[in-house]
Amino acid sequence: MASFTSILLPFLLMSTLTLTPTLCYINPATPVEQKDGTKTSAGRTYIVLVEPPRLVSPYEHRQWHESFLPSPCTDDSGKPCLLHSYTEAFSGFAARLTDAELDVVAKKPGFVRAFPDRLLQPMTTHTPEFLGLRTGSTGFWSHARYGKGVIIGLLDTGIYAKHPSFDDHGIPPPPARWKGSCKADRCNNKLIGAVSFVGDKPGDDEGHGTHTSSTAAGNFVAGASDLGVGAGTAAGIAPGAHIAMYKVCDRHGCTISTVLAGLEKAIKDGVDVLSLSLGSDISARFDLDPIAMGAFNAISKGIIVVCSAGNHGPHLSTVNNAAPWLLTVGASSVDRSFDAAIHLGNGKSIDGQALNQMLKPSPKPYPLLYSEEQRRCSYDGDSVVGKIVLCEFALSATRKSKIQGIMDAGAAGVVLFNDRFTGYATILTTTPAWCRLPRPTVPSSQSMRDPRETLRPLSGTRAQFWASAQPPSWRRFLPEGQTLSTPACSSRTYWHRG
Repeated sequence: MASFTSILLPFLLMSTLTLTPTLCYINPATPVEQKDGTKTSAGRTYIVLVEPPRLVSPYEHRQWHESFLPSPCTDDSGKPCLLHSYTEAFSGFAARLTDAELDVVAKKPGFVRAFPDRLLQPMTTHTPEFLGLRTGSTGFWSHARYGKGVIIGLLDTGIYAKHPSFDDHGIPPPPARWKGSCKADRCNNKLIGAVSFVGDKPGDDEGHGTHTSSTAAGNFVAGASDLGVGAGTAAGIAPGAHIAMYKVCDRHGCTISTVLAGLEKAIKDGVDVLSLSLGSDISARFDLDPIAMGAFNAISKGIIVVCSAGNHGPHLSTVNNAAPWLLTVGASSVDRSFDAAIHLGNGKSIDGQALNQMLKPSPKPYPLLYSEEQRRCSYDGDSVVGKIVLCEFALSATRKSKIQGIMDAGAAGVVLFNDRFTGYATILTTTPAWCRLPRPTVPSSQSMRDPRETLRPLSGTRAQFWASAQPPSWRRFLPEGQTLSTPACSSRTYWHRG
């Protein structure tokens, strides 16, 4: 354990969260609503902080928490209003209360504060080599025993247990101190824990949890690639470590009360590292954030808690997860990209990236198609036939289905271009025959009078997207001044949507 902590752990922490970064803080001022956006007469969920009792057993703690509530306390459906009772991560409980009931609770001796519940959102083959982990007797991996004996807990959307990243070949049994349970479709020495707080099964119906788990501790998987690009042996940063998944999110998001319940269970189970890649776009004061409080309690018990830096920036005051006891992680690039070039009819070439590396590109030129009104890839089928379509990328609006629809309608190709803040991003999809370009590369009106181009790959799989003298860069979603950054862009990890 000591060697892992001192050698491999920094690399693990830098790579666990940042492929799709987000925040782990919440805004305490906005009341939680139902998933359909409505409020009901049954009240809302509150997380209630109370003074800890001078008691020892979990049953007595629960009795203490129940003493704050009206008796009997049930919602409109007859279910108990007490949802969760916390003892390890948080001194308090979560309950569904009306405003009148909350007023009664607030007047009880021992009451400290109530927080409205919030709905949060879940914010490679080469990366270990780039980080210098290496295999063999002289690498960091070897010195840290590949993370063997370490238990990594993830609060996320669940896990697709049958993926080969979670095979347990070469993985020893979990330490005797492990107290958790596994209810996944496949449990072994790699996936030693899997429980759900948002349903019966811990399977992944969103993909994010499988993604973060394989990044942190996926086992070695030979022959991994995207459409043949980046082929090699994929592995997480700590391929020998154990994984414990706590499913606290579904397709709608993750409530803070449920996240705290997962955090509570992880502490009791005996994890060494906790990954929380969850949150919203608004920072909160530490004393108004139940998750920050729970993380502090976890750290006081010797557990390292890691949160991502967030997707906002580069302006001032966009840093989230600023609690000094958290290890906040941002994202940067690696020294690998999957390059392609567009050759325009005026003789200019524009560099971009594409997963579909065509071995024999056609020399035939195609007309460009761009419309301000349909710039989010909302073109109709007839207009795209035989053309290379330009689309402005927007994470919430540019979907793979739109790209595929354009290709199915007969387009020769699709080019996505970014805004000026995103720059040379490397978030690619597996949709055929398209690449992604930064916004400044869109031809001017003068050059588009005869807009014909050919889409070609650049020679050499190791060619740099940036100038050779430019080091790996920080991504737009990383505000400056973070504790750590990880080479996360252009990384290959597994994403499963159940």
